[in-house]
Amino acid sequence: MKKVILNVLGTAQDAGLPHPNCFCKNCAEALEYPRFRRLAASLAVVVPEEKTWHLIDATPDLKEQMARLQIKYDMQGRLMESIFLTHAHFGHYPGLLLLGREAIGANGVPVMAGKKMKRLLEEQAPWSLLTELGNIDIQEIKEGQKIPISSLVTIRPVEVPHRNEFSETFAYWIEGPNKKVLYIPDIDRWNEWNQDIYKACEEADICLLDGTFHSTSDLEKIGRDYREIPHPLIVETMDRLQGLVGQTEIYFTHLNHSNPAIDSDLHIRNHIESKGFHIAEEEMEFIL
Repeated sequence: MKKVILNVLGTAQDAGLPHPNCFCKNCAEALEYPRFRRLAASLAVVVPEEKTWHLIDATPDLKEQMARLQIKYDMQGRLMESIFLTHAHFGHYPGLLLLGREAIGANGVPVMAGKKMKRLLEEQAPWSLLTELGNIDIQEIKEGQKIPISSLVTIRPVEVPHRNEFSETFAYWIEGPNKKVLYIPDIDRWNEWNQDIYKACEEADICLLDGTFHSTSDLEKIGRDYREIPHPLIVETMDRLQGLVGQTEIYFTHLNHSNPAIDSDLHIRNHIESKGFHIAEEEMEFIL
């Protein structure tokens, strides 16, 4: 059977690591040592034998992410077959502009988006020019809709609560021949979702979950208020899901630059891993 690979293209919160205008410990190290850099959270579903790939979220780092993937799987010059968008926040859709005439000049790349996101892309500049020129073909998708992207893989959106100023926010189920993945890079609070996160993760073989902040103290040293940027805390998520360790592989992604889980001293990371959870890393692969 053909292999289906889920490739982790990025693991950082929207603005990446190093973060703009920040010289905290994590950002200073990432500026000095490239190995500490993190690109904005994104995934690719790859079928190497077919020379095809599908993208989840078009980040500000898409140029670099695309080149890495194309080189890794010997698909130089092969654009994605489709793009699935989660929502209209900075780290998740600006990369679409690379498909425009100032850059790639793509022709009809299918972009899967919710109703509100579709309207934004069609009606608001500069995104509207992409649709007018036919660089992208926006297709409305709905919660619970199973979307086959090949004979081997389906993707299913599920709506989650997340500061929806401009669009709805989707998480995604990604189901391959052998494994099922739940991808939730952004959500406000687990208890605000109309689904039980424990039961949802229990259905999955692999989860990549919102790990933006480790605890409420993450932002104290950089003068930001955690309450302004709602996300579930890693410490809370581990408490909720501890009973699934050994059954479901759980990785944290969408990591803010202030998060001590990515500190080079590894103290917090080691604690997370000692409890059976994981930190997602770029270029990780999961065979689905």
